[in-house]
Amino acid sequence: MIIAFDLDGTLIDSARDLGEAASELVQAYGAPPLSVAQVVTMVGDGAPVLVRRALEQSGLDPETPGALDRFLKIYDRRLMDHTVAYPGIHEELGRAMRRGPLAVLTNKPLGPAIGLLEALGLRGFFTRVIGGDGEYGRKPDPRGLQALRALAPGDQIVLIGDSPADALTAVAASCPFVFARYGFGALKFGESPPATPFVVDHPRDLAAVLDLIR
Repeated sequence: MIIAFDLDGTLIDSARDLGEAASELVQAYGAPPLSVAQVVTMVGDGAPVLVRRALEQSGLDPETPGALDRFLKIYDRRLMDHTVAYPGIHEELGRAMRRGPLAVLTNKPLGPAIGLLEALGLRGFFTRVIGGDGEYGRKPDPRGLQALRALAPGDQIVLIGDSPADALTAVAASCPFVFARYGFGALKFGESPPATPFVVDHPRDLAAVLDLIR
């Protein structure tokens, strides 16, 4: 089994650092601060989309020149202020490795993604990491997930994530989706949760849910 993980909201809780970085960005352009709760609803579709949503929410021009680069510099400075791995993630990844190769498929740019994985002691679990700024585009484009099939040709591939972008990616790639309902991206589903029987409410539940997938 090939197991692909989303990053933000699935492996790591990065909500506060993302929220405070986006808030610092809009304040730099003269707007009031944004709350973390406001920003987490904007996360999941990549940094360019997050920046446009934050600017628009603040009444600013969503196409403000240089805003994306400015945000990335702010976020790089704040990358590890508060971000942590979810409790139990290290242990569950160790168990999951026995099933086959693990990978990360994130819409976060590859550089910050690798930096976070290394800083949190997670990088060694993963055979491959694909970022949203690479050749495959961002989720829900399924090409990145499909490329991971090369890690073990012929094996089942599974995507674990917390957001609608993850669910749509799994559908597009015709593979099982494990919904990490504990992640902050789960709020974006509102009253319409993803149509999957595989739901994880805490990382420690992951092994039991993976046992259900054939």
